[in-house]
Amino acid sequence: MSARSDDPLVLGGEFATPTRDQWLALAEGVLKGKPFDKVLVSHLYDGIDVQPLYTAADVPTAGDPVGAPGVAPFVRGANAATSGWDVRQRIDVRVEGGTGVRVEGGTGVRVDVEGANRAVLAELERGATSILLGLTGVAPDALPATLAGVLDGVYLDLAGLVLDAGPAFAEAAAVLFSLAATGGVAPSALFGNVGADPIAHGGALADAVAIAVESAATRPGLRTFAVDATVWNDAGASDAEELGCALASGVAYLRALTDAGLDLAAAAGQLEFRYAVGADQFSGIAKMRAARRLWARVTEVCGAAQPQRQHAVTSKAMMTQRDPWVNLLRTTIACFAAGTGGADAITVLPFDAAIGESDAFARRIARNTQALLLDESNLGRVVDPGGGSWYVESLTDRLAQQAWAWFQQIERDGGIEAALASGLVAQRIGATWTDRTKNLARRKDPITGVSEFPDIAETAVARPAAAPAAGAPPLPAHRYAEVFEALRDRTDATTTRPSVFLANLGPIAVHTARSTFAKNFFEIAGIATIGNDGFDSPVAVEAAFAASGAKLACICSSDAVYEERAEAVARALHDAGAVRVYLAGRHEAPGVDEHVYTGCDALSTLTRALDALAIK
Repeated sequence: MSARSDDPLVLGGEFATPTRDQWLALAEGVLKGKPFDKVLVSHLYDGIDVQPLYTAADVPTAGDPVGAPGVAPFVRGANAATSGWDVRQRIDVRVEGGTGVRVEGGTGVRVDVEGANRAVLAELERGATSILLGLTGVAPDALPATLAGVLDGVYLDLAGLVLDAGPAFAEAAAVLFSLAATGGVAPSALFGNVGADPIAHGGALADAVAIAVESAATRPGLRTFAVDATVWNDAGASDAEELGCALASGVAYLRALTDAGLDLAAAAGQLEFRYAVGADQFSGIAKMRAARRLWARVTEVCGAAQPQRQHAVTSKAMMTQRDPWVNLLRTTIACFAAGTGGADAITVLPFDAAIGESDAFARRIARNTQALLLDESNLGRVVDPGGGSWYVESLTDRLAQQAWAWFQQIERDGGIEAALASGLVAQRIGATWTDRTKNLARRKDPITGVSEFPDIAETAVARPAAAPAAGAPPLPAHRYAEVFEALRDRTDATTTRPSVFLANLGPIAVHTARSTFAKNFFEIAGIATIGNDGFDSPVAVEAAFAASGAKLACICSSDAVYEERAEAVARALHDAGAVRVYLAGRHEAPGVDEHVYTGCDALSTLTRALDALAIK
């Protein structure tokens, strides 16, 4: 066989090109009558359906919604080349009970200045390129001594510094500028962010604008505003709702800055946007890309499209206190998504962040997560790795469209501050949180280590209490695992762990699937399970249950066995003193109080179980 050198090589050219309809017909054949939309299509909280297969037909072709790297609308990145991202690790200054110096003032609380200083220096020496410094627990009158001690030995012209002082951002910025001047650091050499976000964290907008105007003239490397969209994510918002609220906040600040005399480019240059990225990697990638497109559209309407500076933080809402080691997987996926999505800076929260103050080991693992992705996976060497994927492009476009519609609704209500005051934002995000809690309760949104595969024998990870936040967030903050962890807290506080007797019927091969399911189910609430190899008669079940000391029982077997024995066994269990009898599956039988099955409301079922046991 020979071929001329100019013959094109068509891979798979001898095969006919399959159509989507052909694939769909084959898929439906495998499903055997089950509805395609319910089995293979998943649904995001923004009303976006995620299909199992994407083709070029799913990507928008009108106009140029993607563009090229470094060119408006900046979907593919703000720069035409990349050398990675800013590894920005968070250090919170601990107050109350710290081992450092006592800062005298109106509060007179103890502030662990020395510990924070050691942590900051360790992060910078071992791979971090900037620090997100949490000061929300420090009183304004203690800021001068605190910042002087925490930043001792830090070269402010070499290390980027982002402040998070809540409503005291102006006081913290003044101290920073004073320290820089005392240390001989020119204003033009400072870089980072003052961390002002009056809408999300309080403080005077006029103070932030004044700092921004001065910085635009004398501190070109220092931004003033950190538009913190993580507060909306913490409240349970969807990705589009988080983007829309961030966009509305950015527009509010843009108006204030241009009203103060800054031109569009200078005003936009004073803003950095902070987004939460969760463990859904494709949603995280699309969120960062869509955010740049949205901001480019806003600034384009204002005069000229501007790139958006992005800081991604691994989501606090997804973090768990139980089985916190799984957080290592969650944050790795989130960091990967943020880097692939083109974030300019990334903060990986330590795996113990939901428990309390992180220790040096947890911070090291968080920092090294970024180092591995940058230096070993070379993720930062590629511009827009997700670009061209039909799924990523489609999801980016749909997310941008949904976020833009929400942003327009906020603007029609008078802007983000008016929408917060009217309750529009609270109502919209509250409705999403309600939907989310329903899916969490039914384990449609499973949480590994908490609502799936819990380990009731795990050794709890203990940490000192974290620094308190200053001021109240615009909306209440949540963690997805908090409701299930509250059940575990109830049972862990008991002298004797409650238990449930598994009334397994028939041979092991018949009952093992449902008994395994029941074990996993009840251990979600910290209820121990008492297993066995199975029983052949109600009398044997009754005797074994009475000897077990349990007050709860769950019948486990096949539907065929349930048809024969479930009613008699349920009655025998009640006669033996069971306060509540469950059945694994949906089979109805007299004497059964509740059913446990895939998709049932696990949270309410387990809550009633603890109530029945009088566990407060």
